[in-house]
Amino acid sequence: MDVYQDFSAPLDPRWRRYVVGGGTLEATGATLRFVNTHTSARRYTDAQLDDYQGLPRRRFLWHPPLKLTVRARFSHSAGDGSSGLRGTAGFGFWNDPFLMTGARWPTLPRAIWFFYASPHSNMKLDLHSPGHGWKAATIDTTRPSALLLAPLAPLAALLMNIPPLYRILWPPVQRAVRIHETSVQAEMREWHTYAIEWGSEYASFSLDGGTLMDNAPSPRGPLGFVMWLDNQYMVVTPWGRFGWGVLDAPGRQWMEVEWLAIERLRQS
Repeated sequence: MDVYQDFSAPLDPRWRRYVVGGGTLEATGATLRFVNTHTSARRYTDAQLDDYQGLPRRRFLWHPPLKLTVRARFSHSAGDGSSGLRGTAGFGFWNDPFLMTGARWPTLPRAIWFFYASPHSNMKLDLHSPGHGWKAATIDTTRPSALLLAPLAPLAALLMNIPPLYRILWPPVQRAVRIHETSVQAEMREWHTYAIEWGSEYASFSLDGGTLMDNAPSPRGPLGFVMWLDNQYMVVTPWGRFGWGVLDAPGRQWMEVEWLAIERLRQS
């Protein structure tokens, strides 16, 4: 089942709207804008489309191999201050582990996506990538290899506060949870074509036809499609720092999408 959504046309019935706080979805006639207006640190705001609201995770639609392509731009660049997008944003596939859109049991995250987090976040999960910014990323913390490491997590978090030990201990953990990230070195305010090829074992990411990241470890399906812009930040680090909150963002921030395509690929 291939999917093509041109946002100059009416929305396909498969997409579910999720708007909270000051979030809105605005059709411009040629595109769809995911808008957050005057967000406040007193409440969560989100503008989102997905295809999994109300579904149990076993009925999420997407498995590899497939290709996702999105044509998009943003109102702000990556970064802090008045010129930077505040909160998180992106598009791709995940397992919605945090009970945002349905009465499911919480679980550990699996995702393959383009993901943005403003500098208020610190999700330092890849040894060689920053804990915030505009990134291509994969994660699968539900693999048996990851679950086997869980009893060691408290001791490992303490040891990884020592920088030399962090550089030694974190890479095997990162491989076990199939985390792989790279920064997207592109001006977010400009139109770009983003693509993910999600294979059974490995994934690749591209920007305007050029490779960003290749041979990244793939998460398992099934996963749900999501595209969103919100005002949250998160802190999750190997050395045991955790936090969550929401941010003020005066004025309007938006992600604008011209079209998206999901194509089933043949097994190689």
